[in-house]
Amino acid sequence: MARRGNQLHRLTHFDIARRFDTPAKRAVARITLGVACGLLMIGLRMLVGIWAPGTGLFSLIYPAVLLATLYGRWEAGLVAFAVAFGWACYQTFAMDIGVRMETQAASIAGLNALSILVVLIFAETFRYAVEHERLQREAEIERRAVLLAELEHRTKNNFALVASLLELQKRREGSKQIVRAFDDAIGRVRTFAEAYTHLAGEQGEGVVVEMRPYLHRMVERVSGAMLPPEVKVEARCADVSLPRESAVAIGLFANEALTNCAKYAFPQSRPGKVVVHFEAQGEKWRLVIRDNGVGNAAPPPTTTGGIGSKLLEAFARQARARHATRFGPEGCEVSLSCDGGDARAA
Repeated sequence: MARRGNQLHRLTHFDIARRFDTPAKRAVARITLGVACGLLMIGLRMLVGIWAPGTGLFSLIYPAVLLATLYGRWEAGLVAFAVAFGWACYQTFAMDIGVRMETQAASIAGLNALSILVVLIFAETFRYAVEHERLQREAEIERRAVLLAELEHRTKNNFALVASLLELQKRREGSKQIVRAFDDAIGRVRTFAEAYTHLAGEQGEGVVVEMRPYLHRMVERVSGAMLPPEVKVEARCADVSLPRESAVAIGLFANEALTNCAKYAFPQSRPGKVVVHFEAQGEKWRLVIRDNGVGNAAPPPTTTGGIGSKLLEAFARQARARHATRFGPEGCEVSLSCDGGDARAA
């Protein structure tokens, strides 16, 4: 149904002259379309004449002029009218039908000519209204795209400003607990800013994001800023694309999970390894962040009802996915999974 609707939309907005870039080529295209419609009408009328010789000669001029006008503007309609009407008049008056019949035929031809020109005028008026509406809609879409780009640019700058203010405030604090809280807040703000930086160039409805470069970039930034050198981070990401909203939510979820990793999994510069694995098959996808840290020897941060737990739940809802956290003697595993509907092969 959607494909049929798109085809109908393209058909209603088709204009043969729009395919050419110079006025001369456009004029030739319209004349050619008009001649083609006129000749098509003549050919059809000849075929009809084989089975119904008495059919009116002017009957098929109406659809020929209508089609030529709708898809080639009034110039094409006028050319189609001249070709088809001239042929019909020639066929009418070429026969020896007498003075009285010629007078009657001339009246019929004049009435048909007037009626056909009325059809041409209405078709051109309708075509102009449709074209005007299309241009207005395209201008509005372009205006909204510019406003959206400006809004996203300002939002990204605001995130950067907030992060800078938090950094300044953090330097004035002496408590390690307060400094740690500031670091968490700064990391979350910068993740939002990173998402806008990475996705600012993507516009429009149905925009998708390539997950491999997006997640690799996010993992490199977070691991470099929050994890000690003794902890190695490995990212394995499938080459798929997701809708923009889901991609941002997954990036924020991964950032929060890596933040918890840095805070709880490797105390006292303990060496270790973190694996970020994103896989997709068909419409299903799954994100797993696994570490070999202290595991259940550390307090489970995502089960205490803190802000980290609430953020993970919120990001999972935004991605329309489920999340789970498992602790064991060999470390911790945080997962985010979706059963289908968002993933697309890149």
